[in-house]
Amino acid sequence: MEELAQYLAESQIGNRIVESKVAFGELTLRVAPADIVSVLTFLRDDPSCLFKNFTDICGVDYPQRAERFEVVYHLLSPRHNQRIRVKLRLEEDESVPSATGVFPGADWYEREAFDMYGILFSGHPDLRRLLTDYGFEGHPLRKDFPLTGFVEVHYDEELKRVVYEPVELRQEFRNFDFLSPWEGPEYVLPGDEKAN
Repeated sequence: MEELAQYLAESQIGNRIVESKVAFGELTLRVAPADIVSVLTFLRDDPSCLFKNFTDICGVDYPQRAERFEVVYHLLSPRHNQRIRVKLRLEEDESVPSATGVFPGADWYEREAFDMYGILFSGHPDLRRLLTDYGFEGHPLRKDFPLTGFVEVHYDEELKRVVYEPVELRQEFRNFDFLSPWEGPEYVLPGDEKAN
């Protein structure tokens, strides 16, 4: 991995790499959003890289940062049996160029990141919601999205259709202490007196 990092630093994309580090047995590169397509193309086509297998794209939300989102690309080189992770940082209203021209399989993952986080991919052929309903408000994997959501959905037998209503909690929201009974609580649980 260190050799690959050195090779990439000296290659034609070396000036586009903002940060490079080896962690958990994988090389992680950070690039600017505008450079992602050229970097992915080089990693796919260069004979010393050959990262032909596009594994996935995921998003990460850091609401306290100015560059709120990270988009993470995972690639595999079957020829060299190596993995690489490419990251970029985005502000909330900023977009990243779509990678569908380099890896057609990126289509699904970019739509998922758009749906769950609201990350925009410019040049995407069909950027629309994928996992949530058409009228869904917000992006459920953002850290500022409420735990209960905004609306609840159910089928109304009288109206014979799906109905959207404001969330109504049928019981009070509870926080659990998740204390395992194996850790020995200080109080006696019902039935434990029989164990003695």
